[in-house]
Amino acid sequence: MGIITPQMFAYTNIKAYICKDVRTPCGVVGIKIMENNQEVLLDSTPGTTSLKYPLGRPKSTSAGVLKLWHALRVSYCRELKIKEKLDSLGIENFIPMCWDKETGKDRKLVPAIHNLVFARATKQELDAYMETEGEKQMTHYFWDKAHGCVMTISDKEMDNFIRISRSNEEDIIYLSQVDDKLRSGAKVRVTGGPFAGVEGKIVRIRKSRRVLVEIPGFLAVASTFIRPEFLELIETEEN
Repeated sequence: MGIITPQMFAYTNIKAYICKDVRTPCGVVGIKIMENNQEVLLDSTPGTTSLKYPLGRPKSTSAGVLKLWHALRVSYCRELKIKEKLDSLGIENFIPMCWDKETGKDRKLVPAIHNLVFARATKQELDAYMETEGEKQMTHYFWDKAHGCVMTISDKEMDNFIRISRSNEEDIIYLSQVDDKLRSGAKVRVTGGPFAGVEGKIVRIRKSRRVLVEIPGFLAVASTFIRPEFLELIETEEN
């Protein structure tokens, strides 16, 4: 990366520069700089270079002006009721579902993991929802204590995860924990079939070749069998 100049971002009070692309645990990608003796992240997303976020302060690192995927902890297995309220407010949300194998012939889809809802919104929108809907005591954010900010998930990660989860195929597998052996699989892109475009790690589970998509800290989903000709290796520094 070349030298970053004040003209590029229309700032005049930047004291020093760190020419490095970074992505915070809060999901914001940008350039980390020093401004008035404080680390600041300049959003490098196209069309949003006027946005900046102080780093290291819980209230400001939430990137509330951006719509991001937030993981919400819900009490008393009320995730489906929360989904109904979010739907009525026009807030995009997602709950991974799986087939209940204990209901016999009248099988139905049930949450794959209880007390968890993913919602794509600004933090201000979710804060307002919790306040006005009286959900503040029942719905909570997951916090990254190490970095002092609300945990969020990138659009790309959620898109890959949702693409597999929404297939509702009986043979997809949800994992609450992913061991190092599975994480060591090569990164691939699916080029054909119902999961075309999905990116994840190639794994073998229950004697089938699958693509694993993990939402770190929450859960992972493994696709159904993927034909080898539909897999394209993604070159990374590790490969």
